[in-house]
Amino acid sequence: MMDTGNEVFARNNVNVFGTGETPMLFAHGFGCDQNMWRFVTPGFEDRYRIVLLDYVGHGKSDVSAYDPERYADLNGYALDVLDVCHALDLRDVVLVGHSVGAIICMLAAVNESERFRSLIMVSPSPRYIDDEPDYIGGFSRREIEALLEMMETNYVGWASYLAPQVMLNLERPGLTEELKRSFCSTDPEIAKQFARATFLSDKRDDLAELRVPTLVLQCSEDVIAPAEVGRYVAEHVPGSTLRMLSAKGHCPHMSDPFDTIDAMKEFLHQQEKTRGEADPGRAAARS
Repeated sequence: MMDTGNEVFARNNVNVFGTGETPMLFAHGFGCDQNMWRFVTPGFEDRYRIVLLDYVGHGKSDVSAYDPERYADLNGYALDVLDVCHALDLRDVVLVGHSVGAIICMLAAVNESERFRSLIMVSPSPRYIDDEPDYIGGFSRREIEALLEMMETNYVGWASYLAPQVMLNLERPGLTEELKRSFCSTDPEIAKQFARATFLSDKRDDLAELRVPTLVLQCSEDVIAPAEVGRYVAEHVPGSTLRMLSAKGHCPHMSDPFDTIDAMKEFLHQQEKTRGEADPGRAAARS
C-alpha cells in the first residue's frame, strides 16, 4: 500500500519554506538531521523552494515507521527521498546531499533522472573501504570493522571518538559537541544498521549511471572522505564538476557555510546559463 502525502510528511518530518519556485531538496548525512542545513538554506530561500527531511529513525521523523528490511541498504533511504518528491509532486529539483546523503541522492537521481535538474554532492563517498591499488576510500576493512564493533560495545564512546574526527575543527568545540549530541540522539540499533549500510556499501558502479548535472564539493582536509575520493567521484560521474573547498573536516555546510554557499551558487548560476543558452525562450522569460 502506497503512503499518502500526509503520511510521508509525518514519517520524514518534511518541512517546506522559501519564496522561490524551483525545489531544492536537502538530504542529511549519517547520524545527522535536517537541522544541520540551517547555515546554508538562508542563502537560497529567496530563489528556491526549500525542502528538508529526516530519514526514518533520525531527527523528528516517525521512528515507528522504521523497517529494518527497507533500510538495510542505502536504496531504502533513496526511496525516502523519492517518496517526498512524489508526495509534493516535485519536478526540476535541485538535490543537495551530504556525505552518505550525497550517495542516497545519487541513487534517487539514477532511478528517476527526469525528476531532477541537478545534484550537489557535499563530501560524498561511494565506498569507504580501500580497494587498492585503484581506489583509496580512506579506511581499511579492519578499521571499518573495528569502528562497527565499537558501536556495538560502547555506543557513547564511539560517538565521542568519531564526532571530532568527522568535524575536524577542534578550535570550534561547539560544532563537535553538536555532532556528538546528534549521534547520541539516534536510536543505537537504528544507527548501527545505518552505519553498516553506509560504511560497508559500494556504490561506485552507480556513478556512471548518473545523468544529472553534478557538482562534487570536496574539503581540503577530510579524514572520512579524503581528496582521492572526491576526485574519483568527479572522474566517474559523466560531465560532473569538482570544486575543492578551503574548509577542513567532513561538514563544510556547518564549518564553512559561506564558502559552501558560494560554490553552490556558482555551479547553479552556470547551470542556469547553460539551460538558457539551450532554450532562449526560458532565458527571456527569466529576464
